[in-house]
This record gives sequence, structure tokens and C-alpha cells, in this order.
Amino acid sequence: MDSFILFAPHEGYGNSSGCRPWHPYGLGDEGQEAHCQQAVRRAKRKTDTGPHAREIRHAKKPVLLEGGEHRQQSVANALAQISAAGDDVILVHDAVRPFVTDETIHEVVMAAQKYGAAIAGVPAVDTIKQVERTSEGALIKATIPRERIVMAQTPQGFQYGVLKKAFDEAAADGFIGTDEASLVERSGHPVAVVMGSPQNVKITTPADLELAEFYLEHS
Repeated sequence: MDSFILFAPHEGYGNSSGCRPWHPYGLGDEGQEAHCQQAVRRAKRKTDTGPHAREIRHAKKPVLLEGGEHRQQSVANALAQISAAGDDVILVHDAVRPFVTDETIHEVVMAAQKYGAAIAGVPAVDTIKQVERTSEGALIKATIPRERIVMAQTPQGFQYGVLKKAFDEAAADGFIGTDEASLVERSGHPVAVVMGSPQNVKITTPADLELAEFYLEHS
């Protein structure tokens, strides 16, 4: 892992090579960013060893950057500050997923080194319906086989050249994606999926926070 971007969309901040909280909710005695930093440090110790290890250019202190109106712009702002070789791995993570494990980070980095692009994801457990929105609600159009569905998480990892090309093309076309992988897919590069974790929850509501506190108490 050569650079780590943690985005904080609701506050409008991105963070290169570190973590920064954006969410109004704390978590235990530490902020959510502290949990992210700990996982990254543990993963670096694993990633920086073995036959494919390379020197890691990692800032000693987090670099706080101004974000944009949406996730894509915030990550683009961070990318603009990164100097990297084409095959350097850039890892992007959501600040409100504080329970990401070092194992997940490690697997995404390894897959990104091998395939050029990779994300963490978990299989869908609910039945997924494709619907058509109506003025009164929605009508089911099809049932999508669950074996063809994964629920995307972060981190998402990419070789710098792959990610930069995808962002440049999206900017030129005025395209806004839902995540970095959607831009890379659009650019024509395949994206690998590694197993994430159901505990890698995204804390966006008070109910999510209650679940997160439960995980913290029982970890």
C-alpha cells in the first residue's frame, strides 16, 4: 500500500495518508478515525513483508484536504496531491467504516497489486428485487439471483495508473459514479472482489451507532 485516502463526505473533507472523522458520532473512548488508523498500521505491517514488498512512501502525519460536493470530488482532490508510479497501490476507505480489519485491508491491497483494481464486498443475504419507481411507490420488475450480487464495501484499492485514468475520463465526460470501482468499471478495467466482513458496518444513523457500540464492547 503506497497511499491511503480516507474520505469524509458529509463534512466535505478528504484525507490522504491518514484518517479524519467527519461523522458527528463518536465511538467509545476514541473517534472513528483512530480505529481506522489502527487497522491501517496493522495491515501495513503485513503488506510490507513478503516477496512483493516495496518501499512504502507514507506521510508521517495525516494530510487534511478540502473535499468536494460529493465523494468523487473529495477523492479526486486527494489524488491530485499524490505523486505515485503507475503500479503504486492507492487505497480508498470510508471514514464511517471504523471496524475494517487489517486482514481485509491486506487482502484488498494484495488483489489490487495482482489485478490492478479490487474492492471488499460481502454476499447479499436478502432477496434482491429490481423495481420500477412509480408515483405511488414501486413495482417489482425482476428478481436478481443473489449469487450474482455482492454488497460493496471499502476499502477499495487500485493501481495509481488505473485509478487516475478512470477519474480523468469521468471528469472529461461529466460522469459521477457512486464509488471508485464504478469509475474503473466504466473505464473498462475489471475489478476483483475480495471477501469483506459483515462487521465492516457503515455508521450513518443512530441505530448503526448502537450496533457499532455493541461490536466495540464485545471485541
